[in-house]
Amino acid sequence: MDQLDQYRIFLRVAELGGFTRAAAALGLPKASVSAAVQRLETALGAQLLHRTTRRVQLTREGAMFLERCRDLLGEAEELQALFREEPQQLRGRVRVGMSGSMAARLVLPQLGAFLQAHPGLEIELGAGERRVDVVREGYDCVVRTGGVVDDSLAARPLGLAPVVNCASPDYLQRHGIPRTLADLATHHLVHYAGSFGQRPMGWEYPLPDGGHDSLEMAGAITVDGGEAYVGAALAGLGLIQVPRLGVRAALEEGRLVEVLADLPAAPMPVTLLYPQQRHLPRRVREVMDWLAQVLAPHLQPLPR
Repeated sequence: MDQLDQYRIFLRVAELGGFTRAAAALGLPKASVSAAVQRLETALGAQLLHRTTRRVQLTREGAMFLERCRDLLGEAEELQALFREEPQQLRGRVRVGMSGSMAARLVLPQLGAFLQAHPGLEIELGAGERRVDVVREGYDCVVRTGGVVDDSLAARPLGLAPVVNCASPDYLQRHGIPRTLADLATHHLVHYAGSFGQRPMGWEYPLPDGGHDSLEMAGAITVDGGEAYVGAALAGLGLIQVPRLGVRAALEEGRLVEVLADLPAAPMPVTLLYPQQRHLPRRVREVMDWLAQVLAPHLQPLPR
C-alpha cells in the first residue's frame, strides 16, 4: 500500500467518522484500514484521530492534515488524467455553503441537471444563516452576500445583488404606502443585526452625489437571520430592505410589494470564498463556475 492509498483511507475515515464505515465504503477489511492510518500517523509523527469505542474524531493536527490531504489527492487525480484524451469525469465530494434562501430558491432547482451531467460528483450543501469557518469545517467554497473581510480566504467576486424596499400588502393597508423619505416617520422597520446588542443600521437611501446614508426608524422587532427578516415582513411587522434575488417569488406572487423604488439601498456584493491554496481541484473549480453561472442572471455586473 503506497502513501497515496494511506491518504485516501485516512480521508474516508475522517469523512465518515469511523473505521467500520470507511472500510465498507472502500471495500477493505477494517483491520487494514486501521493499520493504514496507524502507519500514516507513525510516518507523520502526529496523532491524527482520537479513537473511542463509539466514534472517531479528528485531532487538531488531524484537521490541519485533512485539508492538505484533500488538496494533494485532488492534484494527484488531475496529474493521473493529464494526458488522457477523453474528457475527465468530475469525481469526489464538494462541500458548499450559502444562505438557505439562496439554496432553496436559486441553486437547488438547477442542481439536479448539474449532477445528472456529472454522476461521479457528490455535493454537500450547507444552507443556513450561520457563518461557517470555511477552512476548519472543511468547506471547499461558500457564497457570501455583503461585505467580506477575511484575508485568510481567496475571494472571487460574482456581482452585485440589487436591493429592494418592500412590505406586505397587509402592512401597507394598515400604515399606508410611503412615497417619500419623510413618510417613513410614521412607519416601522424590521431591524436586522448580525448579533444582538449591535445598533441596527436603519433605513438606507441614496444621496444625490451617488453615496448612501441611513435614517433611524422605529421598529418593534430585530432579527439576526435572513429567513426571519423576510418572514417578519411577510407577517406584516414592517418594511425591509433585502436583496431582490431572495424575495423575487414573493414579489411576483404579491405576498410582498415594492415601495420607494426610486430610493434603493446600495446593492450588496456577492462573493465566492474558498481556502487559499496553490492547487484548486478541478471538481471545485467546475462547481464554482456553475454557481457563478446560476447566480449571474440575478446580479448586476461589478463596476470596472
